[in-house]
Amino acid sequence: MIINTGARTDTVQYYTPWLLKRFEEGYVLSRNPLFPDKVTRYELTPETVDCVEFCSKNYRPVLKDLHRITDRFHTHFQYTITAYGKDIEPGVPSVDESIGTLFELEKIVGAKRIFWRYDPVLLTDRYTIQVHLETFDYIASRLAGHVDRCVFSFVEMYRKLEKNMPELIPMTDSDKEALAKGLGEIAAKHGIYIQTCGSDIDYSRYGIHSSGCITAEILGSANGIMFRRRKHNGMRKGCHCLESRDIGAYDTCPNGCRYCYANKDPQTAAENYRRHDPDSPLLLGRLKETDIIQQGVQTSWLEKKIAQGQQTLDFRKLTENICDGSKDHKKVFWNCLSSWIIFTMKKWKVFS
Repeated sequence: MIINTGARTDTVQYYTPWLLKRFEEGYVLSRNPLFPDKVTRYELTPETVDCVEFCSKNYRPVLKDLHRITDRFHTHFQYTITAYGKDIEPGVPSVDESIGTLFELEKIVGAKRIFWRYDPVLLTDRYTIQVHLETFDYIASRLAGHVDRCVFSFVEMYRKLEKNMPELIPMTDSDKEALAKGLGEIAAKHGIYIQTCGSDIDYSRYGIHSSGCITAEILGSANGIMFRRRKHNGMRKGCHCLESRDIGAYDTCPNGCRYCYANKDPQTAAENYRRHDPDSPLLLGRLKETDIIQQGVQTSWLEKKIAQGQQTLDFRKLTENICDGSKDHKKVFWNCLSSWIIFTMKKWKVFS
């Protein structure tokens, strides 16, 4: 299974001591946001976790201790760097600070494991299409060669966002076309692979690839592993990612991003942050007597780690004395076949 650390909150930026302790102790508890009395336990061991997915706007707090996770687990990192200032992302470092931190992250994990996220793309009187394209061009010029790709998405207009960002300008189809065209051209200029997130709209005419941020191909290529072919439903409509389990909690991110889908409002998030106990197996609060704890299903999607090349080498060594130099081709064939059958049965422990 895939463990996600950053879909509900910026765990890396604000809860690094808790996160490190969870991996050190080898398990975590996650409260169901729809049924608060139901708690799921996930084992955090290399045997039960195929990959750990990170998503953050600031990796600096975890950098010095990140090896405690990357030395043991397959990992992948999504780093959000946008055009917005403190008026929209009050708790997020500046663009240049974020780029510097990404460079340090790259030294630890390599560019192949890092995605640059430029999302959500939204419009206001201050953040126009032109501002987005100019800022995207600057960031892309700095990050070229330091990330595997760029992922972007357009803001989704949901009720909470209309309340938290009344200045938001609804985006038209022509706005999206202009932005997609510009982003695609800029990414191509800097040699950055670019794709959408959570969308089935085809922008391939602009050199933009289809969605899927956490796919078997991406995680496999980043970590040198292989996943089994399997059907999956994604995490939401338009999503083509592998299913993952998030270990964070909603309404706990102090970043204060005004477009955030995971916080009701900044005040609730700040209050919950003060309730955080770094020694608790839950990110928010502690277990209650009425809680029902269940063990999470943790099925591995990795291919069996069978050294196929080594099997071939062993078989050749096993049969070379029988087959080599014989003029009786039928005897050679049957001797080799029987040796192969015996070898295979032993390998798969049909008999010892």
